[in-house]
Amino acid sequence: MDVLVDTSVWIDYFRSGEHSSWVDDLLDENRVAINDLILAELVPFLMVRNQKKIIQLLQGIRNLTLYIDWNGIIDFQYLCLKNGLNGVVLPDLIIAQNAARHRCAIYSLDQHFTLMRGILALP
Repeated sequence: MDVLVDTSVWIDYFRSGEHSSWVDDLLDENRVAINDLILAELVPFLMVRNQKKIIQLLQGIRNLTLYIDWNGIIDFQYLCLKNGLNGVVLPDLIIAQNAARHRCAIYSLDQHFTLMRGILALP
């Protein structure tokens, strides 16, 4: 199963790798996925730091096409709120929907993804 690696993991991976040791294994197994939303969060900061090689590497990873079903996003947010999971931001709901659509697991350091997994039946 492919794994959609969230922005929080990439940031840790590029800084220290302290909490993102799985990334190397996933890369070796060719199981890493990314999407344009995650790239949009990462690439501007990498451009400021003139990290062209890292940008090229990220753009070479399997990119999961984003299709945003706004009614589905509303349903996801409703289920989160109904189950007491407040404060889930729209980008994270889009990432969750993207992973569900492509049947990918999500690798994130953000705790709310773990909580959303049970509520939204994510892989």
